[in-house]
Amino acid sequence: MNWKILNKFGPFLALLFVYVFFALLDAKITTFTALETMLLQTVIVGISAIGMTLVIIAGGIDLAAGSIIALGSVVVALLLESFQFSPLVAALGGIGAGALCGIFNGLLITRLRLVPFIVTLGSLLIVRGVAKGLSGSIPINVGHTPLSNLLAALPADQKWQLLPSGAWLMIILAALIAGMLRYTKLGRHIFAVGSNEQTARLCGVAVERVKLFVYTAAGAFSGISGLMLMSYQEQGDPTGAIGLELDVIAAVVIGGGSLNGGEGSILGSIIGAVIMTVIRTGCQLNGWPPWVTQIVTGLVIVLAVLVDQLRHRQTA
Repeated sequence: MNWKILNKFGPFLALLFVYVFFALLDAKITTFTALETMLLQTVIVGISAIGMTLVIIAGGIDLAAGSIIALGSVVVALLLESFQFSPLVAALGGIGAGALCGIFNGLLITRLRLVPFIVTLGSLLIVRGVAKGLSGSIPINVGHTPLSNLLAALPADQKWQLLPSGAWLMIILAALIAGMLRYTKLGRHIFAVGSNEQTARLCGVAVERVKLFVYTAAGAFSGISGLMLMSYQEQGDPTGAIGLELDVIAAVVIGGGSLNGGEGSILGSIIGAVIMTVIRTGCQLNGWPPWVTQIVTGLVIVLAVLVDQLRHRQTA
């Protein structure tokens, strides 16, 4: 098997296969309404997947992404509803809360040299608890605000934009981070740390700074996803995005990211996010119960990891 071709075109082929499969089962997934809904849902997973791509390339993992998304939505809603801050300040507050969570994870991993899996597993519970504490364990409804337009279907007089503002934001962020990874020293250092941390250290790479950056960035991107979740639901939900970190990680791995570190692409991760959204939407349109959707999602994750391992064994 030519793994180079698989790495390059595999995500596209996987997306085509999944979409055609569900289209054959129910043509409703090909309607404009279904496509628009999938686009809006992809933005939430896709933006967080951009940050997760940096973490996985650097050889780490972030299991707290779903909890940070929920916290971000709660902070934005709380600032809007309880403190009457402007939409811009509320949005920055939600993103800042996510970045602080990333800094917390990054410092524990770099300063105390703890295992990323254990650190982020613990912060998954801590951050979720903070979100519930801030909201009193109930959703904070904010109604329609200017932020609601970030992830809402375009009205007739705004169809010229083609995509909602949130989708354009995802595309711009993806392009910026992809350019950073490809053309900057920091991008090369992120790949170097994930490929071989000890070698990178001997070559003069500031490994701890790189790790702190990627976890902070991942937290900030999950905070942006929390803003999008609040925009989509028009509420801050402390119980929202449960298990969404699995979709985010799966999106990165399906898109060519390696859990061994040193590999990954932003475009691949976005395509992976689309695949996860198509799977969830396809299962819902076909009336499959939630437990079937969970099984299918789990199988996709296992398959993606299996392909990743086979790729590395073949390369070795």
